[in-house]
Amino acid sequence: MTNRSVLVTGSSRGIGRAVAEAFASAGDRVAIHHRASPKLAADLLASLPGTGHTVVQADLADPGAVRSMVDTAAERLGGLDVLVNNAANYSAHPITEVSYEQWQAAWQSTVGVNLIGSANVTWCAVRHMIAGGGGRIVNVSSRGAFRGEPNQPAYGASKAGLNAFGQSLAKALAPHNISVAAVAPGFVETDMAAGHLQGAGGEAIRAQSPFGRVARPDEIASAVLFLASPQAEWASGAILDLNGASYLRT
Repeated sequence: MTNRSVLVTGSSRGIGRAVAEAFASAGDRVAIHHRASPKLAADLLASLPGTGHTVVQADLADPGAVRSMVDTAAERLGGLDVLVNNAANYSAHPITEVSYEQWQAAWQSTVGVNLIGSANVTWCAVRHMIAGGGGRIVNVSSRGAFRGEPNQPAYGASKAGLNAFGQSLAKALAPHNISVAAVAPGFVETDMAAGHLQGAGGEAIRAQSPFGRVARPDEIASAVLFLASPQAEWASGAILDLNGASYLRT
């Protein structure tokens, strides 16, 4: 039983939900963040083991809402020990197939949440971590940061930026006893990926891995839980690939 205070962004479903469940099962108090899914967040809150959990809401593209959300989470949890930057936007916008207006909108919404939103959440959370004597930050990146995303270029770029951001902070925050690491999954069985995993397209995606499948959310959550643990301080700056050998970077 670890009894830490944990904020997981985008945790009403998918990977974030599994991460919240993993921390709660380990004995931590969890702030479940959502943008516009109050029913899903409430259902998760009711199902989590342990006590002291809470739900917070914010559009991560709104800096003022972000600051209020993080401060509320810290107040309700009695501080903030762990931040998991999981929330993300993902949309198709192939450069040869969308209008200039669609292109701009995709970049603004994707980078605004995945990178700038995560940066703002982190700035706010770090103030509470320093006050509490340290902490852990785990960013949920993507295989797409390394292999490229031709149909979702803003997503790939935002995740590559998140990696660079996290490694910069790993150096900046170590003197404050805060470690920063990342996980980089490939496809995961989530609502966001459901459309891609159906039919012949899904078979091709599963065939990318020699295991012939995609990841389960709980597999990603287990890695996040480890990187946030006291034993993983020396992993600060690391980016852990979790793609079933579907993409091997050097």
